[in-house]
Amino acid sequence: ILELNPADGYAVVEPGVVNLHLTRAAEPFGYCYAPDPSSQQACTIGGNVGNNSGGPHTLKYGVTTNHVLGLEMVLPDGRIVVAGGPCEDAPGLDLRGLLVGSEGTLGVVTKIWVRLTPIPPAWRTLLAVFPTFEAAMQGVSTIIAAGIIPAALELMDHLIITAVEQAFHLGLPLDAGAVLLIELDGPDEGLDREAARVGDLCRSVGATEIRAATTAAERAGLWAGRKKAAAAVGRLSPSYCTLDVVIPRTRLPEMATALKAMALRSGLRIANLLHAGDGNLHPLVLFDERVPGELERMMEVSHEIVHQTIALEGSVTGEHGIGIEKVDFMPEQFGAADLAVMGGVKALFDPAGRSNPCKLLPGGATCFDVFPRKQAAA
Repeated sequence: ILELNPADGYAVVEPGVVNLHLTRAAEPFGYCYAPDPSSQQACTIGGNVGNNSGGPHTLKYGVTTNHVLGLEMVLPDGRIVVAGGPCEDAPGLDLRGLLVGSEGTLGVVTKIWVRLTPIPPAWRTLLAVFPTFEAAMQGVSTIIAAGIIPAALELMDHLIITAVEQAFHLGLPLDAGAVLLIELDGPDEGLDREAARVGDLCRSVGATEIRAATTAAERAGLWAGRKKAAAAVGRLSPSYCTLDVVIPRTRLPEMATALKAMALRSGLRIANLLHAGDGNLHPLVLFDERVPGELERMMEVSHEIVHQTIALEGSVTGEHGIGIEKVDFMPEQFGAADLAVMGGVKALFDPAGRSNPCKLLPGGATCFDVFPRKQAAA
């Protein structure tokens, strides 16, 4: 962390700074860094910039690109450029917006100006219990449609609840089909009314219970369970594959039905974690790689989930990037002209293809084709 400037509400950091460390450093000044991926105890600001990462509280506060004011970057030819900076609305082309989410394919980020967000003065954290996964999905759309934008709106289905409860013993309802973790924040005045309204909306679509955290410790416990949920899934299955897709919120119930059908057809269980407020799903396909055929079935289901996402007008990634894992899906989401323009931008920054080659954009060449000696030696 090179600079903390609470007077102007920004910090300057190097890319290796751990996300949570930045928030902890800003807290004594009454600030936080709002984008908070569930991996925030380990992920870095540079990685967040590369993938335009999100997190639970970005429903209200926005993803990484909304909090990056400027970037210093080394281009593949060695030139150092600065896009943006501590001032708002820098003149010229918005290169800052272009670079965030480019997955290292345009150069190496070496310094980042980030916006700091004042810590909200009060919060209300609720846990809404639903009999089915589909009902919880409907609860998400109902809350947003009512004009309420929670700070966070997180969904855990029955399998995730089971794993979290086995790991952390938080008292989550093991007979629930799903739960919504809902956080409201802002001035204390009016939050109780808003929380009551949210509870009523959840009950209107089938919620059987609304729990409210009454202490900071209870709130921290609920969030600890959510943040560590993916790791807890290891208690359910020896292997699992986590996906990252995003769809319009109103299509969430359709996706819930599709996921259930995929699980029945494949014979594999699918656990579901969602940044539900912005439609960002993390289905976890459970399998045992020691059982012949299960790895192949997992791959088929994973691909089917991505295809279904595109069919529902969604995106093949919400916050974890394309890399090489999803590069073959890019032509399904984008037209040839779209991809050609993206490739042209890449070529302007990196004509020799040195910067994180073979990632993000389909080019027809594998890394082995581009760097055969390095691959062969490895």
